[in-house]
Amino acid sequence: MNESAELPLADRVHRGPPVLHYVEGPAAGPALLLLHGVTRCWRDWATLLPELAQEWQVVALDHCGHGESGRTPGEYRVIDHARHVASFVRETEFHEPLVVFGHSLGAMVALHLAAECPKKIAGVVLEDPPFHTMGENIAATPYRAQFAGMQEVARRGGEVEAMTDALANIRLPGPNGEVRLGDTRDRASLRFSAQCLVQIDPEVFTPLVAGTWLEGFDHLALWPRVKCPLLLLQGDPHSGGALTDEDANLSERLAARCQRIRFDGVGHQIHRTVPEQVVAALRKWAQEAELLHR
Repeated sequence: MNESAELPLADRVHRGPPVLHYVEGPAAGPALLLLHGVTRCWRDWATLLPELAQEWQVVALDHCGHGESGRTPGEYRVIDHARHVASFVRETEFHEPLVVFGHSLGAMVALHLAAECPKKIAGVVLEDPPFHTMGENIAATPYRAQFAGMQEVARRGGEVEAMTDALANIRLPGPNGEVRLGDTRDRASLRFSAQCLVQIDPEVFTPLVAGTWLEGFDHLALWPRVKCPLLLLQGDPHSGGALTDEDANLSERLAARCQRIRFDGVGHQIHRTVPEQVVAALRKWAQEAELLHR
């Protein structure tokens, strides 16, 4: 058993292929599948799990190449992760259709699931999907330097504290010259990133750094195919949010049942920055869409 803030979580393994590790909470309500962002692991949801587990059966997955899931060299584009999770959803026995909550990479995977597995998905929550901010446009953002630096730290490995120091010293381009990653994130955040990097396949970063991460993934074609209720949580682009206003506007126009909430002054990690607001938004949306008490 794993513990997350006193919440008992059972370790599970989907044999695949590929092998996917996940944890599962008590059956307190409908199943809620949680999909983390790139470079993270299922523990990225730890602060939300005790609250979510009061109304949902939480299922938190490690993407391939992350955490305790299997390695799939050469298959770390968004579309590869999406196909792997789609196989997991199709092959795992759930009592009823899932609600899927994804952050960043996980949000784009959730969008794919809603379009490709409509009978399995009751609703989706997309938290700040980056699309080409981390795709073909990544060279124009600080993310490329960040991911290249993180890949080098992951390849070198070592003790968590030493890796935390190395992460802090990654240099990022800024409007007034270079800045250290350690000047933009607190020590606890960097330490959690280092803990995740201990378990990551360094090749996860290769398509990100190359700008090929979104090859084969066409979000413009996916939005119109999503018929279930959809909640879009947008960070503030001026505060580090990765979802552009242009893409958020497109989602509202193209998706049939899209509700959008923008968090002014909040960056990309919305669920870690304002967890209470995120849980409240999820609860309100799920109740209005009749997903929480099905």
